[in-house]
Amino acid sequence: MTAGARLSEVAERHRFDEAKLAMWLDRHVDGFGNGMQVRQFVGGASNPTFMLSTDAGDYVLRKKPPGQLLASAHQVDREYRVMAALRDTDVPVPVMRALCDDPEIIGTSFYVMDYLEGRIFRDATLPGLTPSERSAIYDQLNATLAALHSVNYRAVGLEDYGRPTGYFERQVARWTKQYRGAETQPIPAMEALIAELPARIPAGEETSIAHGDYRLENVMFHPTEPRLIAVLDWELSTIGHPLADLGYNGFMWHSTSPSWGTLDGVDFATSGIPSEEEYVAAYCRRTGRGEIADWSFYLAFAVFRLASISQGVYARALAGVTPNAGEAINGTPMLAEQALALLHRDKVTG
Repeated sequence: MTAGARLSEVAERHRFDEAKLAMWLDRHVDGFGNGMQVRQFVGGASNPTFMLSTDAGDYVLRKKPPGQLLASAHQVDREYRVMAALRDTDVPVPVMRALCDDPEIIGTSFYVMDYLEGRIFRDATLPGLTPSERSAIYDQLNATLAALHSVNYRAVGLEDYGRPTGYFERQVARWTKQYRGAETQPIPAMEALIAELPARIPAGEETSIAHGDYRLENVMFHPTEPRLIAVLDWELSTIGHPLADLGYNGFMWHSTSPSWGTLDGVDFATSGIPSEEEYVAAYCRRTGRGEIADWSFYLAFAVFRLASISQGVYARALAGVTPNAGEAINGTPMLAEQALALLHRDKVTG
């Protein structure tokens, strides 16, 4: 889905009946072409993603992975629904073509969308770009998040996409439960977070569409312009608190992991990349918000959730369902310790 994206033959564990898929697509996607060729995008341990090339054009297919999955994970139907709902808003998304929840077609549920040619930046420092390009890219990232949180979710048909109140209470409980279900070793920092986070939830309710995984690697830019053309990877989206997204996005300024995204060592005065304070302030201006008094909580919650997800990936790896076990087992304790440190630090305000 990106310029320069790596494609390969379909991995053995992800193979399916391509002829059956082609017949289904011919019935459900208007103008679907002939001679379908299937290749798999390389990388990641979430929903397997494939390029479908035909004589009429290219498409992208995302499917739920095989095997035993954590509860509420890999919900491709939710990805499809939210992107379809956002099609006519100021939030750029690919065009959705078809959703299939019949496991008899290719083994698990899947959806198909238009292929987009563009750039996905996996290095948050944006090497090779000019300071003005970096500035524009981060400004677009910020503006698009603000636009998402400004969408009236009821008006686009997402009134039942999630519960409008008690978001953080539910989320802390959910990710605690998922961590417990994937627990493989004692992690003291996780125990401290599980004990402390519920008491630190800020008062008051705010509700918007929450992407759930909003970061530079999950958006696409124009092939040559610093213009954001699509927000991708919506599997964790819901109706929730907008500052959950901002806190998650803000972890880039604290992460030390290049594989997730880090701005460690960046000179914010000369690089064109905004500081954390500047980025938060820009979002606050765009959304008409004042000071964020509990910024440390939003950051800590975001990293706690990442730690729970990391533990789930590791547990699945132990079961032989997904690769990268070594990365997950090393990542979970480190993420938990980072989350705890963020929870205890002084606040940053917008």
